[in-house]
Amino acid sequence: MQLKTLQEIIKKKENKSEFAIVTNLATGNSEIFEKGKSLSKDFEKFTDQINTFYQSKKNGIIEGTDIFVEIYIRPIKVIIVGAVHIAQYLVNFASSLNFEISVIDPRGYFATEQRFPNMKIINKWPDEAFKEIETDSNTALIALTHDPKIDDPALQHAIKKKFYYIGALGSKKTHENRCERLKKAGFSDKEIKQIHGPIGIKLGGRAAPEIALSIIAQLVSETYKK
Repeated sequence: MQLKTLQEIIKKKENKSEFAIVTNLATGNSEIFEKGKSLSKDFEKFTDQINTFYQSKKNGIIEGTDIFVEIYIRPIKVIIVGAVHIAQYLVNFASSLNFEISVIDPRGYFATEQRFPNMKIINKWPDEAFKEIETDSNTALIALTHDPKIDDPALQHAIKKKFYYIGALGSKKTHENRCERLKKAGFSDKEIKQIHGPIGIKLGGRAAPEIALSIIAQLVSETYKK
């Protein structure tokens, strides 16, 4: 691998870019692949196969060749609104996954470094907190407070920005009331149905770690549907 290519790879990793490294195992020649950018003559005839690996986010050797494709996926932003007990278990479960987590809660006595060590904590109301986070369709939201003053602005932001996953904690009745508030705020039924509420897959558990596990399982499932 050429030094120039290696330096570019390091830079892209630091910038949390999404790309692939394409290597001819027979010659050792390597090149960076990015969606929408053309490849050199050494690899251009394999563009369709490389793109297939890239889209599936899987590493592998192109069949019948010596071309190895290695994918580098941009970390997915997961924003947890509500520094509650369940959030602590969520952070623990997600620590070994490709998630970049932020915790938002204006209540400083909940969102502390002691409860969420080495985590980005924003002690502000969602409307202010989202000014500090760049969000897009590659972002997930988990709303946990049960407090409409905190959860609702976050949910509205997530819908407007087309987050790929939006989940909100609460009973069926709580979710029905939440949906009514969103309707009154001008959101359509189609937009509101994007919210997973009650949040999580049905595992049957009720304890905080069990609820957290059901949420992280649903999040991972929806991540692979993107």
